[in-house]
Amino acid sequence: MTADKKIYVIHATRISFAPAKASFDKHWPQAKVCNLLDDSLASDRQADGEITDSMLRRFEMIGAYCAEAGADAILFTCSAFGLAIEHVKRLHDIPILTPNEALFDSVLELGGPLALMTTFGPSIPALRDELSAMSAARGQSLQPEAVVVDGALDALLGGDQALHDRLVAEKAVALRGYSAIMFGQFSMAGAAELAQPRTQTPILTTPDCAVQKLMRLVLA
Repeated sequence: MTADKKIYVIHATRISFAPAKASFDKHWPQAKVCNLLDDSLASDRQADGEITDSMLRRFEMIGAYCAEAGADAILFTCSAFGLAIEHVKRLHDIPILTPNEALFDSVLELGGPLALMTTFGPSIPALRDELSAMSAARGQSLQPEAVVVDGALDALLGGDQALHDRLVAEKAVALRGYSAIMFGQFSMAGAAELAQPRTQTPILTTPDCAVQKLMRLVLA
């Protein structure tokens, strides 16, 4: 039964809670979702400028805790920690997803020029590295253009969801010449509903793709 499946969702900021919950409610409401938050992860990642050995050990402990608690799968929601998440994957035999690998599966099928949007600059190198590794494994080479939406994250952290969504949507609608636009963070998903009706370029978001892939892996 799908209701028996215990999924741990790991957050580095509170702003990813609502998008993750919305996607589970939509695609897999029977799953038992357990949320863990360490909001020092994002600030420490930004201060360090890279994934340090200390950060890797912290992720090891997070993975070990989830496994000990009986997790059937783990989903990480912060896109700045790809290297650390891959490290955790090697330590456990349950499905463990980065926030964006399901999204990247989709864009690898599309090909062509891609735009990768974020509101958190340190996410860009991790996302590019992850997409580059996935595309190389398939004999492809994708180098998306990075677009950081200035001011949007500050608006969201300040409680102004509407301003965040408007800034993200306006930036997306202004982009031209891409086969797809990727919203590279869970927290951006709500802006897609505002932006997609105003552009013919497909906008792909992370939470829906991630939950659907996780469900396929766990229930296979």
